[in-house]
Amino acid sequence: MLLEILTPDKKLFSGDVFGVQLPGIDGLFEILNKHAPLVSALGKGQVKVLMTATKSEAYAIQGGFVEVVNNKTTVLVEGVL
Repeated sequence: MLLEILTPDKKLFSGDVFGVQLPGIDGLFEILNKHAPLVSALGKGQVKVLMTATKSEAYAIQGGFVEVVNNKTTVLVEGVL
């Protein structure tokens, strides 16, 4: 799946990934390959990018939104901590 993480100033990440874990306003959730379409608000916490089943990167965010459509996940964040 294609993942993009964007701030108002720059693109933090763009590439093919195994999945992504996100801090929803009601708790953590995960998006994997071929996820159903989704739009959700994000709270303060960590976005964990799952490169493979064993390799990952993390970004601390202040909040934002996520959109999943046609196997592309776009994370719009208000700021990075």
